[in-house]
Amino acid sequence: MALKGLDIFKLSPKTNCKDCGCPTCMAFGMKVASGALTLDKCPHFSAEALAKLSSASEPLMKTIQVGEYKLGGETVMLRHEKTFVNRNLYGAFVCACMADEEVDARIAASMAVDYERIGERMICEIIEVGAPADQSVERCVEVAKKAAATGRDLIIDAADTERAEAVLAAVGAAAKVLNGANAANWEAFNKIAAGKLVLGVTGADLNDIHTTIEKLEAAGNKNLIIDATGASIKDAFANAMNIRRAALKQEDRSFGYPTIVNTAKLAKGDKHMQAALASMFTLRYGSIVVMDSMTYAEALPLYGLRQNIFTDPQKPMKVEPGIYPLNGADENSICCVTVDFALTYFVVSGELERSGVPINMFITDAGGYSVLTSWAAGKFSAGSIEKFFKDFDIDNKFKNKVLILPGKVAVLKGELEAKLPNWKIVVGTTEAIQLVRFLREFK
Repeated sequence: MALKGLDIFKLSPKTNCKDCGCPTCMAFGMKVASGALTLDKCPHFSAEALAKLSSASEPLMKTIQVGEYKLGGETVMLRHEKTFVNRNLYGAFVCACMADEEVDARIAASMAVDYERIGERMICEIIEVGAPADQSVERCVEVAKKAAATGRDLIIDAADTERAEAVLAAVGAAAKVLNGANAANWEAFNKIAAGKLVLGVTGADLNDIHTTIEKLEAAGNKNLIIDATGASIKDAFANAMNIRRAALKQEDRSFGYPTIVNTAKLAKGDKHMQAALASMFTLRYGSIVVMDSMTYAEALPLYGLRQNIFTDPQKPMKVEPGIYPLNGADENSICCVTVDFALTYFVVSGELERSGVPINMFITDAGGYSVLTSWAAGKFSAGSIEKFFKDFDIDNKFKNKVLILPGKVAVLKGELEAKLPNWKIVVGTTEAIQLVRFLREFK
């Protein structure tokens, strides 16, 4: 059970704590329970007591390292309760049962996705390689080598120890997860993983999976991930929900691990359904979500969703302040100014691009807030715009001296004209959707 409130120091008489019950001790206990301090800051705990209490105070869901990525470690069921911690990964699926042409096409499509959004690189982070029993060991190794050549981390989904050992030997350090441990083979798979790989646990149902995890934990392996895919979409969703609920609400640490959901198995060949499922399991609760392949059509909405869900709601997403030429704009094109709130940037820039009119978009530092919020907070003002012009040497870079101001802060027009006497200040629209017509008719 996770320690709460004063539980830490209710246990202290058994732990040789010399200051049991004093106000300072109680305050320390509350800080430990809230996560502000760690138990090792108290010098009075014995090593045995420290080990016991440290284990009990760990998060109910373990954080598992998969390559350079951290998975799990979540503390809440819903993002608005606090925040989600470690974002999920998106992966592609290739199998030894596929023709070379299909394997190559899936890998090529997935590797083509590589772009930056609000300071984060968006790529297909992982590839799951299927090594089924009906394919030869040589074929399994051949397909795995193709996946390893991409440089991405691999999940090896092996049917048996023979294929697991052969594929792992062939791909070396590229393999980060060995998936396929079950009630029948968990001992053999546990030996193969041997602390080097995250071990994926699967089974006929959640009871089966839970029993296998208990055996692995008893054997000393807690570097696990749960394959929640199931036999159907309904089963997969129920598995993902029940695993998270059991871990966080019922404090069942044997279910306190991240999960894999393979939508390529749930909706075979239907890329649209896979994309829909991927969005669902981003929310509820796939730590690694695998599809046939990752293309821009799937990546743009999915990565945007993930970035919003796994961003602390108390820390708004911002774009870098600067000059953003759109539609081939140059020094002779008109200019507009807005704030660095990511949603504002994407909505406004999208409408500006849709207009087809060359325009230079100026993004000022407004603390990541929207236009009205930043104006009310004093972060988007005539003074801040003037400072932006000085910092980026705007006067000397642009011959066209027309600046379009967001319509919702039309009140800034007079003050801005005084601060930027060389510029013609034009009040624009109050809504982004009105920009297309406004710009096309603007003279």
